Amino acid sequence: MTKAAEHILSVSMLKKHFPMRKGVFSRVSGYVHAVDGISFDIPRGKTLSLVGESGSGKTTAARCVLRLIEPTSGSVVFDGQEVTNLTSREMRTLRRRMQIIFQDPYGSLNPRMTVYSVLSEALAVHGLAARSERRDRVYEMLRVVGLGPEAADRYPHEFSGGQRQRIGIARALIVQPDLIIADEPVSALDVSIQAQILNLMKDLQDQFGLTYLFIGHNLSVVRHFSDQVAVMNQGKIVETGDVDELFQDPKHPYTKTLLAAVPIPVPKALRKIS
Repeated sequence: MTKAAEHILSVSMLKKHFPMRKGVFSRVSGYVHAVDGISFDIPRGKTLSLVGESGSGKTTAARCVLRLIEPTSGSVVFDGQEVTNLTSREMRTLRRRMQIIFQDPYGSLNPRMTVYSVLSEALAVHGLAARSERRDRVYEMLRVVGLGPEAADRYPHEFSGGQRQRIGIARALIVQPDLIIADEPVSALDVSIQAQILNLMKDLQDQFGLTYLFIGHNLSVVRHFSDQVAVMNQGKIVETGDVDELFQDPKHPYTKTLLAAVPIPVPKALRKIS
């Protein structure tokens, strides 16, 4: 089996440098190396998590993969096709197979559009269903993510945070993607709701054969959800490995620091107060 067949996404030496400008004429005085030469592969049907502190470059890397922002250099190969040199029209076609779930479920939904309009718009843009078929497709997708058909004619502000994230998942899933980039999809939710959304995403992965690139900073969530982990620090990947191996035997000092900061929910492990 070739590497392209084994891995649905292969990223090689990806860089994104943002110019720093100063002075009256906004001259470039230097560059911020937000992503500085990272490489990783994701096997089909698996989950790779990019983890690190805020500002480590993980979200920028994810958006470069989708070309929501243009990378400075590097290679992004999706299912054997180089992404970085595609035209806008070619990229639009490919994006049906590469979707994203955003961190803020409210900010990512148009408050003036009903749920039906949000989901059916995706079908219309990609030409996936005739107008007469769209309502049935929307109802079916709402059922898949745990919402009833009555949700279709309501607006985003009428839902809870967890329900809005289910709508965001439905919007990504309705176009039948192969890869979903989940950009901290549960960090804005209550802890009890986080587990429900993560379990839903795992069930959908099994049901539809999805591949996830998961962006996160909560290592407890990452351990529960991932097959592989890549640790980012200051725009670089400092360590990668299978999730159990990395958590049990971290090699890089930064990884050890991140793991040491994870709260231990065991009463006897807490400091005793005299």
